[in-house]
Amino acid sequence: MRLLLQASGHCGYSMRQLPQHWLMVSIVGYRKGQLKMLSHAYDRSLGGRDFDEALFKHFAAKFKEEYKIDVYQNARACLRLRVACEKLKKVLSANPEAPLNIECLMDEKDVRGFIKREESEQISAPVLERVKGPLEKALAEAGLTTESVHFVEVVGSGSRVPAIIKIITEFFGKEPRRTMNASECVARGCALQCAILSPTFKVREFQVNDGFPFSIALSWKSDSQNSAPQHTVVFPKGNAIPSVKALTFYRSSTFEVDVLYIDTGDSQIPQKISTYTIGPFQPSKGEKAKLKVKVRLNIHGIVTIDSAMMLEEDVEVLVSSVNEALKDATKMDTDDAPSDPSSGTDVNMLEPKSADTTKGATTAENGAQDLEEKSVPMETDAKVEPSKKKVKKTDVPVHELVYGALPAAELEKAVEKEYEMALQDRVMEETKEKKNAVEAYVYDMRNKLYDKYNDFVTPEEKEGLIARLQEVEDWLYEDGEDETKGVYIAKLEELKKIGDPIEARYKEWTERGSAVDQLVYCINSFREAALSNDQKFEHIDISEKQKVINECSEAENWLRERKQQQDALPKFANPVLLVSDVKKKAETLDRFCKPIMTKPKPAPKPQTPPQTPPPQPETQAPEPQTPEQQQNGAGATGELASEGGAQEASGEQMDTDKPENSAEASA
Repeated sequence: MRLLLQASGHCGYSMRQLPQHWLMVSIVGYRKGQLKMLSHAYDRSLGGRDFDEALFKHFAAKFKEEYKIDVYQNARACLRLRVACEKLKKVLSANPEAPLNIECLMDEKDVRGFIKREESEQISAPVLERVKGPLEKALAEAGLTTESVHFVEVVGSGSRVPAIIKIITEFFGKEPRRTMNASECVARGCALQCAILSPTFKVREFQVNDGFPFSIALSWKSDSQNSAPQHTVVFPKGNAIPSVKALTFYRSSTFEVDVLYIDTGDSQIPQKISTYTIGPFQPSKGEKAKLKVKVRLNIHGIVTIDSAMMLEEDVEVLVSSVNEALKDATKMDTDDAPSDPSSGTDVNMLEPKSADTTKGATTAENGAQDLEEKSVPMETDAKVEPSKKKVKKTDVPVHELVYGALPAAELEKAVEKEYEMALQDRVMEETKEKKNAVEAYVYDMRNKLYDKYNDFVTPEEKEGLIARLQEVEDWLYEDGEDETKGVYIAKLEELKKIGDPIEARYKEWTERGSAVDQLVYCINSFREAALSNDQKFEHIDISEKQKVINECSEAENWLRERKQQQDALPKFANPVLLVSDVKKKAETLDRFCKPIMTKPKPAPKPQTPPQTPPPQPETQAPEPQTPEQQQNGAGATGELASEGGAQEASGEQMDTDKPENSAEASA
């Protein structure tokens, strides 16, 4: 059974009965888009079976007194009475009273009983008193009170028991609700969590901050042999999942670390989880090595030691080569300096400052300014830099031993066994499919022989095939019930050898009409195109068109002959005109005629455009000329003509020829 409560808009409370009949209580904090597990408690020995057991003991004692039978002496009678008590509990959940009737329970005696809900609650009073225990414990661990609970929702089988609902109502001061599916909500929640974790599903963002229900500790022994084991709690109860912790050990040799539960109570689980052997490792300085051990609690609640690393520190004094060069320069300068080093330094540093601008610039060019700049870091750079620590990290091997788990060799055998079983399941599924295929073929073929295939099979073939189908059907339900996959395949092939020709004749008859129509359409189309006077076919040679006509006539004659032969045959005879042949003939005709009839027109020959003379420049009004210029006009005209284009020169010549010819004619 499970209850959901919300407090101050943030806290929730749940109590559920798991399939193992645990009574589990969880306090959950809710916010928009996220959930946080605050605390939870449980009672492993409290569940629906305890109510069944209380009713069973009551009626066993009652029947022993009234009917003088002891059901404890008969295992079958005990089982039947327990089943009847479970049904009685469900009836009492919805009714104030219920009868109990069992025929021939034991010693051929029929037993009858009757009980009211109040009486059953009195019988189950010790069980009901234990319900408050997990409720109080969960609230105490969460640090909440009943007043902070906002709502209560119950699910599971226990939510149907009125006595439990009454206890919860009195405990929280409010009646729980039942808006969720009592039997499916836990499974749906698991499916949602799987979808959230899976990379192949996309769901609405919802964050689940889970908490581990137990305290996990690490235990180890020190280097001294007689010392007692030490332990520390690494993941306390309610620790967030997932989580990673790092621990530091100082050891000189290989050691072991135990992972164990703390305060398991009545959970009936072993305390030790696993043992990890860390090592071997060898410290470089011969002292105890510093080891960093990483412990992980993954999202599935599994605790493991992921890795171990040995850390060694080396101290180094780092002095740069630049500083060493500056030290050498300092020594050289001080050797040449006077006996009073301070006065010499002051002089060198003050000379550029006391000089005028021009003199200062000169000294800077000569290097005095550089000397001043170098003299300051010469005194400070001689100091030794602080030492730096360099940490060397070395991985240490970790060996795992999980208690209750299979050894590596047995685990490998189990994996191989799993593969073998998966292969067997696959073979069984395939065998079942082939058996179903044989059975389906028998029923389908028998029905079609009386319906669609009746005209496509001779009476003798029909009777023989029906008899064979009946024989195979009888074999399936008798000797062929548990045969292998190969036997079913052979049976199906044997039946298809007889039935396939019948199916082929029927298929040819149904598809022949459309195939013939397609071929006729193809023949008529190409023939009409070849005989057409349309302009789009004028560029095709007559000889090419005649080839198309001849090919169409040949295909038409072939179709006419085959069709006459096919029409003369009965439906149950093997066909002469096959659909595949008709389609092949249509494809051949299309492949031959289409390139001819779709031949593109030749491109027209290009025509040379008429040559037009270039545009003449606009003439300007002649300037007035002197008598000398008029006399030399002919010469000037000749010079202009020689400088112009060839076409202009020819134009001038054509203009001048006409007056000369006219002068000669007049003479």
